[in-house]
Amino acid sequence: MPNSAILLIMTLLFLALGYLGVPVAFSLMAGVIVGTMLTPISLQSIVGQAFNGVDSEALMAIPFFLLVGELMTSANVVIRIAELSQALVGHMRGGLAQVTTVFSMFFSGMSGSSSADVAVLSRTMARPMAKEGYSPAFVAALIAAASTIANLVPPSIMAVVYGAVGNVSIAGLFLAGILPGAMVGVGLMLFCYFFGPAGFRRPRSSFRNLVGAARAAALPALIPVILLGGIMTGWFTPTEAGVVAVAYILIVVIPALNARHLSLVWRDFVQAGLIYSLPLITIAAASAFGWLLAYLRGPIVVSAWIGDVSGGDPRAIMFLLVAVFTIVGDFIEPIPAIIIFMPVVNQLTDQASINGVHMGIVLIITLAFGLITPPYGLSLLMASKFVGVRFSAALRASLPIYVIFFVTIAFAIFFPNAVLWLPKTLFPESIGCFKAPDGASYICP
Repeated sequence: MPNSAILLIMTLLFLALGYLGVPVAFSLMAGVIVGTMLTPISLQSIVGQAFNGVDSEALMAIPFFLLVGELMTSANVVIRIAELSQALVGHMRGGLAQVTTVFSMFFSGMSGSSSADVAVLSRTMARPMAKEGYSPAFVAALIAAASTIANLVPPSIMAVVYGAVGNVSIAGLFLAGILPGAMVGVGLMLFCYFFGPAGFRRPRSSFRNLVGAARAAALPALIPVILLGGIMTGWFTPTEAGVVAVAYILIVVIPALNARHLSLVWRDFVQAGLIYSLPLITIAAASAFGWLLAYLRGPIVVSAWIGDVSGGDPRAIMFLLVAVFTIVGDFIEPIPAIIIFMPVVNQLTDQASINGVHMGIVLIITLAFGLITPPYGLSLLMASKFVGVRFSAALRASLPIYVIFFVTIAFAIFFPNAVLWLPKTLFPESIGCFKAPDGASYICP
C-alpha cells in the first residue's frame, strides 16, 4: 500500500475516534497500531518509540511546575496575588475584569499551565464578577483568554515540550515569550477598558494599601524570580528550577502564610501526579505517531509543499505554519500537535534559516490561541463549565478577543528582533550566538 494511503488512513482514524469522544492518546495509538500493521515495522519498535518520547530529562520540569501551581492554589496563597492585582488596577474601568487579567499575568509566572490558570481564575474571580453584573459569557471568555498567557511566559509547559522535542533552548523560549505574553495581557486590559462592561469602579488604592498588598504577596511573587533567575544565571536547569520552586514553597511560603496546610501537602503531590499523567500518556502516543509519520515520509511531503507555496520566503513559511497550526489546534491539544509536527517544523526552519527560538514562539502563540477557538478550545470549554454558561455563548463573547492574538502573532513574525531581544541580551547562547575571538562580545547569526 502506498505511504500516502497509510498516512490518510491513520489521520482519518485518529480524527474519527476523536470526534466520537475517544481520548486523544488512545485515538493516536489506534492510528499508530493500524499504520504499523500496514508496514514492516514491529509493534515492539512502536512501544520503544513511545517510551523514548517520554524518556527526556527536560520533560521532568513539567510535574514540578504543575506541583507549584497546585501547592499555591490549594494552600489558598494565590488570594494574596489577587488582592495585589486589585490594589493595582481595581480602580480602572472594567474593575474586576482588569483584576482578572493582571491576576492571570502574575499566576502564569508560577503555574506554566493554562488549565491551572482557568481553574484558579474561575474559583477566585468568577463569583465576584457575577455579583457585579458581568455576563457569564464574558467572564468565561475573559478567563479563557487570560489563561493562555501561561503558555507564553515562563515557566510555560508548552515551551518546555517544544524545547525538549525540537532541540531548542528552553531558556531562550522562556525569555522570548515574555514580550508576546505581555502583549496579550495588555491587549486584554485595553479590550476590557474600551469595549468590556464598565463594572464597579472602586476608589484608587492609597500608597499605603498598595505597599501592604505588595508586602503580603511578596513571598509568592518571588517564585517567578526564582524560576527565571536561576535558569538565566546558569545555577540550575528548568527541571532543577521547578524543584527549587517547590522546595521554596514547602519550606518558606506555606509555613509563613498558611502553616495549617502542611498536613494536606500530600494531596497536592497526588493531584499533581494525576494531572501530569494526562499529558505524559499523550506525549508517548504522539511520539509514536510522529515517528511513524516520519517513517512514511509525511514531513518531507508537507514541508516540500509549504516550501513550494511560500517560495522559500521565511515570513510566508511562518504564516503558512500558523495557518496549519491554527487548524490543527482546533482539533488536537497543543502538546501532541507539537510532537507530531515537529519534524515538519524543524525541516522548514533549517531550509529557510529561521531562528529556532523565533519559530517556536510564533507557533506557541498560535497553539495558545487554539485553546479558545472552536470546536475544541480546551481553555474556553473548561471556563464555560466552571462559570456555568453554554460553550456557544462563551465563544461568541470571545470572538472580538481574537484580534489581540492576530496582532500578537503578526508582530512576532514581522519583528523577530523585538521578540528575540531579551534572550539575545540576557542569554545570547540560547539563540545561537557565540563568543567572539576576543571573548568580550558575542557574534549572532
